Amino acid sequence: MNARKGGEPRRTGRRIVVSLIVAALLLGGLAGGGAYLWSQFGDRISLALGWTSNDYEGEGTGETVVVITEGEIGEDIAASLEEADVVKTSEAFYELLLAQEPAVEFLPGSYRLRLQMSSEAALEALQDPANRLELTAMIPEGHTVEQTLEIVSAGGGIPLEELQQAAQDPAAFGLPEGVTSLEGWLFPATYEFEEDTTGAEAVARLVEEQQRVLDEFGVAEADRQRVLNIAAMIQREGGRVEDFGKVSRVIQNRLEQGMRLQMDSTAQYGMGQHDDGSVWSTDEALADDNPWNTYVHEGLPAGPIANPGRDAIAAALNPEPGDWLYFVAINLDTGESAFSTTQEEHDAAVARLNEWCTANPGRGC
Repeated sequence: MNARKGGEPRRTGRRIVVSLIVAALLLGGLAGGGAYLWSQFGDRISLALGWTSNDYEGEGTGETVVVITEGEIGEDIAASLEEADVVKTSEAFYELLLAQEPAVEFLPGSYRLRLQMSSEAALEALQDPANRLELTAMIPEGHTVEQTLEIVSAGGGIPLEELQQAAQDPAAFGLPEGVTSLEGWLFPATYEFEEDTTGAEAVARLVEEQQRVLDEFGVAEADRQRVLNIAAMIQREGGRVEDFGKVSRVIQNRLEQGMRLQMDSTAQYGMGQHDDGSVWSTDEALADDNPWNTYVHEGLPAGPIANPGRDAIAAALNPEPGDWLYFVAINLDTGESAFSTTQEEHDAAVARLNEWCTANPGRGC
């Protein structure tokens, strides 16, 4: 925070603005305008007035695993905790982390934590050696090969260089002819390794699990790369599992009609911007002539852009019936998307996303 003269009057001004908005909401509560204002700004007003908190309370419930990889900083860890619903907001955890003296240092690895913990409880749990899992790696859906290998290294205690070297030779893992990358072929799941597991053996475990799942779905060897290619886009584009079938249908409808897929996830992947946390693609990424960019090239991208999970593979094989040609996220917190059949409907949905982004700055827009 920058020190500045006149800081207190500035805060007072903010309180006045909030008070005016609240007054408008109360006076116009029975009108559509009041409802709209509250839907857009209600969460922030409640937080500013102390009606709600950006932190959970207590020790949490249930169980999950969060991975800290080599080189991650406090902001990265805070974001991972929020994504896993361990803490309510990354801001609450990160502010607590910054207040620690001396500064906290985290060991890379997999940590067993509870869901919906207070930031203080989560920080204590991460510092407790008993919560650090030995030789265990939990791979989330939608990660790339690079990200997956980092997690396997951190959780399994296997040198990253050894894993990367093994991954450079996809032919060593019995993949279909013509497959030149492991992208899409490392099945996301939780794995336990032995102390003497080599990099090649660890990679083989993940590939074998993906092949087993494809066998389970009855996917012929000749169709596997295409299925994983589509499933990877579904995994990256579908904000909610319940929408995966619709995303799959949009892909199929566009392919059948000769339309470019225009999937932002492919443009971002081709430019190495797939992990920047933003729903928007840069103009440079959208225009770049690389073989993954479906804004430039018709048909499927050159190969999978991530490692899809079981639900995305199932959706690739069984698109939900419908005539949708467009979709866009309209709430990045919930992952809700709007699906449309015409450009006009889609433009209206994009306007809804813009409204959401205006009301929720810094939340992925």
